Amino acid sequence: MAALTTVFGARGRMAALGVVVFPIAAATLLGFALHTPRAPEALDWRLQLHAWLALLAYATLAISALLAGMLWLQERALRRHRIHGWLRALPPLVELEILLFRSITVGFILLSATLLSGVLFVENLLAQHLVHKTVLSVLSWLLFGGLLVGRWRQGWRGTKAVHWTLVAMALLVLAFFGSKAVLELVLGRTA
Repeated sequence: MAALTTVFGARGRMAALGVVVFPIAAATLLGFALHTPRAPEALDWRLQLHAWLALLAYATLAISALLAGMLWLQERALRRHRIHGWLRALPPLVELEILLFRSITVGFILLSATLLSGVLFVENLLAQHLVHKTVLSVLSWLLFGGLLVGRWRQGWRGTKAVHWTLVAMALLVLAFFGSKAVLELVLGRTA
């Protein structure tokens, strides 16, 4: 997320996204540095491709969720006629909405490639405890796809787009972190 924010947020008013993204990245790096990780497993190129696609999809859609949050805050402030100074750091509402749907489109394509590579390269879905992760990821993919179709066919925008984006991202977060927590904390498995 930090790399994407640096590359795409450096120009224009999207630099405001860094106020949220960079502290998250710093906290993540600190947590990683304090945690003693076990030695990573060697993965073949197909699983590495799947992992990189998943990482890029997750980062792109997480940025979409942040953009959706900014859009929601901006719309809310405008409806209440309370324009705060920090709102001036954000792009105009229409530009923010365009950025939101562009990032969702890119993230959707990457998530589609992730799911496809998972189907092609994962050997045993049940033995690897990936069913719940797959189901949640597919549900997220369906919501993001439904949102894009709704935007294209019905002109969805604003609050509806924000809600769909945040629910789809919540499912994606549960797909990774939730499944990892269930496997490691509840079931006591490490793999």
